Amino acid sequence: MKTILKRIMTLLLVSLIFTACDNNNIDPITEVAPGADAGAPEITLKYPTDGTKIKVNDPVVAINIEFQVVDDIEIDNIAVLINNNQIKSLSGDFLDYRKVIAEVPFDNVTTGQHELKIVATDISGKSTTATANFEKEPPYVPLFANEVVYMDFESDYTEFITVTKATIVGNPGFAGEGLASNNAYAGAEDSYLTLPTAPMQFGSEVSAIFWYKVNASPDRAGILVVGPEDLDNPDYPEKQNNRNAGFRLFRENAGGNQRVKLNVGIGTKNVWVDGGTASDIDPNKNEWASIALTISPTEARVYINGVLAKESALESPIDWTGTDIMSIMSGAPRFTGWNHKSDHSFMDELRFFNVALSQSEIQNILGVTNPYEPADGETVYMPFEGDFRNWVTGATATEVGTPGLAGESKKGADAYAGATDSYLTVPTTGLLGENFSATMWHKINATPDRAGVLVIGPEDTENAGYPDTQNNRKSGFRFFRENAGGMQRFKLNVGNGTADTWVDGGTAADVDPTANEWVHLAFTISPTKAIVYINGEAVKESDITGVDWTGCDVMSIMSGAPRFTGWNHKSDLSFLDELHTYNKTLTQSEIQAIMTD
Repeated sequence: MKTILKRIMTLLLVSLIFTACDNNNIDPITEVAPGADAGAPEITLKYPTDGTKIKVNDPVVAINIEFQVVDDIEIDNIAVLINNNQIKSLSGDFLDYRKVIAEVPFDNVTTGQHELKIVATDISGKSTTATANFEKEPPYVPLFANEVVYMDFESDYTEFITVTKATIVGNPGFAGEGLASNNAYAGAEDSYLTLPTAPMQFGSEVSAIFWYKVNASPDRAGILVVGPEDLDNPDYPEKQNNRNAGFRLFRENAGGNQRVKLNVGIGTKNVWVDGGTASDIDPNKNEWASIALTISPTEARVYINGVLAKESALESPIDWTGTDIMSIMSGAPRFTGWNHKSDHSFMDELRFFNVALSQSEIQNILGVTNPYEPADGETVYMPFEGDFRNWVTGATATEVGTPGLAGESKKGADAYAGATDSYLTVPTTGLLGENFSATMWHKINATPDRAGVLVIGPEDTENAGYPDTQNNRKSGFRFFRENAGGMQRFKLNVGNGTADTWVDGGTAADVDPTANEWVHLAFTISPTKAIVYINGEAVKESDITGVDWTGCDVMSIMSGAPRFTGWNHKSDLSFLDELHTYNKTLTQSEIQAIMTD
C-alpha cells in the first residue's frame, strides 16, 4: 500500500514540475478588464519648476526638461512646449502605459523669461496641462573692478563670476531674509561651503567684504578660511591649525559680544589682526553688520561697518602654499584646532577682490549693496534706529566717548542721545561740493548751555596742541546753539577760505528748551547764500561768496569737537533724530516736505 501511495505522489510532483516549466515558473496571467476612465492625466514637473532661475554666464544654455505623467488607464501622447513652440512629442507604446517618466533635452535657452508647458492626453481624450515659468538670468557682470568672487545666496550657493557651485558640507540653509536681497546663507551645525581657490588667482593682495548677522551660538566659529592642511596632525581633523599660510577670519565671545579677528600666514609665521572692542558686534541687536578684510604686501586690516577696527603690519606678503580651498562659514576643515567650526549666523553679498581695497572703496561698495535708496543728492541719512549707521553708505560713524540712544524718537523707535565729552564723526568723502544742506530733528537739553550740533571744519594749526582752543572758521561750517536769555539760539558760521560769515537770526532762531519738544532744524549753503530754517521757516539768510572745504576731512555730529572748541561749543547732551545731509541746496518746500514726511 505504501508503495502505491509513493508512486501516486511522484506522478503528481512530476506533473506540477512540467506545468511550472510551461509557464516559466510564473503563474498564468488572468486578463482583467480595465475600469472606467475616471480622470485626466496627472503631471509632475521636476525641472525646471515655476520660478527656477538658471545662473550660467553663457548667453545660451542647454537644459534637460524632467517630468512625470500618470494616468488611471492609459497615456496616449505628451507634448512638450517652450514659449508655445512644440519641441517634442511623445506617443506610441510607452514601456509603462500608465506612468511615464521622461527627460527631454532642449539646447536653446536664451537669456530672459521662458514658459514651459507639458500637455498630456489619455486614450479617452482627456487632457491636462502643466506650466512653469523660468528664467535664464543674464551673465553676471562684476559691479566693481578686480572682483573675483560674488555670491548672493539668493536661491543657491553659486559663485557667479566663475559660475561654480560651491561644495556643500552638511546641511546649510537659507535665511528667508537678506540685507541686500530676499535671502541669505543660514548656517547650521557641522555645515559649511567650500570653493576651489585656483580660479580666484589670489596674489600678494586680497580683500573680502560681506554682510553678516551674527548668531552667538556657538560662541566661536570660523567665517572665512583659506588655509593649508596641518601636516603635523594629518590624522586629527579636530586639531588642524597650520596658520603660516593663507588667512583665517573668525569670531569669538568677548564679554557677551562677538569679536571678529583675522590671522594671516606669511610663510614662516602668522600675524594677528585683533581690534579688541573696536571689532566687537553685539549679537543681542540682531542687526546686519558689514565685515571687510584687506591684505596688502605690508599690512592687513579689518573693517566693521566701513570703519577701520584694526591694522597690523606684515613683515612679508601673505603666503598661499597649500591653500587650495576656501571655507565659507566654518573653520573646517583647515582651522579647527581651537574649535572654530561651523557658524550658525547669516551671511549675504559675499565678494572677494584680488586687490587691497581702500576704506573709501569699501564704503562705496557698502553704499551700492545697501538696500536704502537715497534721495537726489542725499549723502548722509542717520535715523539712529539702534545704531549710528549712515544708511546711504552703510558705514557706521566713529564713536568718541560714550554717546547713547534715547529710547524715544521723533520718527521710528530711537534717536541719538548725547553724553558728556561724547559725539560721532564721519569722514567727509563724498559729502562736499559747492552746495551743502542738512536737516534734522532736535530735542534740546539746555545743559550745557552751549554746544556744537553739526561741524565740518579744519584744524586750527595756530593752536596746534591745544584741543580746547580750536577755532579756525575760515573753511567749512559750524552749526551750534547758545544760551540767549534762557532760550537756546541756533547759529551758523560759514568760511569761504579767507574769512567767515555769520548766519544769526536773533530771536527768530530761538527755541524754548523748557517746552521739551522736538524741533526741526535745517540749513543750506550755496555759492551765494546761507540760510537757517527752524520748523520749516527761514529764520536768517546771509549773503556769502561760497564755502571753502580746505582741511575739512571730518564731520562732527552733536559736538563742536575736535575742530570748534575755542568758545566751549563741545558735546551736546540733547537728542537728535533723522539726520540728513545733501550735496545740493534744498529749497524751502523740499525742507518742509522732509519735515512732514
